[in-house]
Amino acid sequence: MTARTPIWKSIATTLSSDIAEGRYEPGDKLPTEAQLATRFGVNRHTVRHALKSMAEEGLVLTRRGAGVYVAQTPTEYQIGRRVRFHQNLEAAGQLPTKEILLLETRKANAREAEALQLIGTEVHVYEGLSLANGQPIGVFRSVFPADRFRDLLESLRNVRSVTKALQAHGVTDYTRSQTSLTAKTASATIALHLRQAEGAPVLRAVSVNVDPDGRPVEYGRTWFAGDRVTLTVKGDGDPVV
Repeated sequence: MTARTPIWKSIATTLSSDIAEGRYEPGDKLPTEAQLATRFGVNRHTVRHALKSMAEEGLVLTRRGAGVYVAQTPTEYQIGRRVRFHQNLEAAGQLPTKEILLLETRKANAREAEALQLIGTEVHVYEGLSLANGQPIGVFRSVFPADRFRDLLESLRNVRSVTKALQAHGVTDYTRSQTSLTAKTASATIALHLRQAEGAPVLRAVSVNVDPDGRPVEYGRTWFAGDRVTLTVKGDGDPVV
C-alpha cells in the first residue's frame, strides 16, 4: 500500500510552486492562514505546519504581527567613501527610488551640532524611505547646516537626491568621513515604514559626509531592514569606522 503524502507537505509543495512560477514574488505577503485554510480545505494548524517547513527551508519569512512573506535575496549595499544610494542599487541590478517623509528646518540638537560643527543653530532635515524595486529597504534622516545651504530643501523636494541637491549649492564632491554600524530592533514607526513587525532586526548606520575641504555637509542616520540588506564596507581609501 502506497503511503499518502501528508496534507501539510502537499500544501508546502503547492505554495513553493506558486513562488517558483512567479505567482508570489520576493517581498510579497502570502495570504493569511485563514485564507490558505479555506483555499486548501484544512484547518489553520495544518497550514501553519506547511508555512513552518517553508520557513525552515528559507523560502518565506514570518514577521510577528505582520504575516508571512516570500523571502528576498538581500541587496548588497556597500558603504564606502564615495558610494551613493543610486549607485549601490543599480550595481545590484535594482531600481532605486526614494519617498519623502519630511522636509523641515529646525533647531539642531547637541549631537547634530557637534557632528556638523555648526556655526549657526538651525539645520535642514530630510527624512525619507529608500526603496529597491518598490520594496522599502531603509528609513533615513539626513541633516544639513541651514546657514550654509539656505535653499537646500527646495532642491531636495525637486530632485530627491542629496548629491544633486548639494551640487546645486556648490558642493561638487563629498566623501564619507566616518560611519558606525549598530544592530537594533525596529521601533513601531520604523517597522511601519519598512513593513516589518515591531522589534524586527534592523541595522542602523550613522555617518558624516564632508566636502573636499573637510567641512561637514551632512549628518545621516539610516535604519536598514536587517533581512533585506547586506552591508559591506568598501575599501576605497581611508578606513571607514
